[in-house]
Amino acid sequence: MTNENATPDVAIKRAYAPASPDDGMRILVDRLWPRGVSKERAALDDWMKDVAPSTELRKWFGHDPSRWSEFQQCYKAELEQHPEALDKLRALARDHKLTLIYGARDTAHNEAVVLQELLTAG
Repeated sequence: MTNENATPDVAIKRAYAPASPDDGMRILVDRLWPRGVSKERAALDDWMKDVAPSTELRKWFGHDPSRWSEFQQCYKAELEQHPEALDKLRALARDHKLTLIYGARDTAHNEAVVLQELLTAG
């Protein structure tokens, strides 16, 4: 039975950090597989490329913090084009502890940060 009023429990974690039972469901939210990470080490439950930024947006952003604000706006606009993927993440977050896995070195400026904010916003 799902709890529609439950506050989603959504964490974010780099693909290079060890998996933990506390992660709950582990969903990769990058369009590209993280370099040097085996499928076993990644220990993923799903790989949702549809929620990742487009190749064009990812390349334009280049994890440049000066482009962060504009990246967030553009990425949210892209996500509106894939409501089914975002709805799937929302449903998972209602029913499970969810950890969004990403490969970027920058832990403060990446798509998982934006997704976490969207999924946990009141």
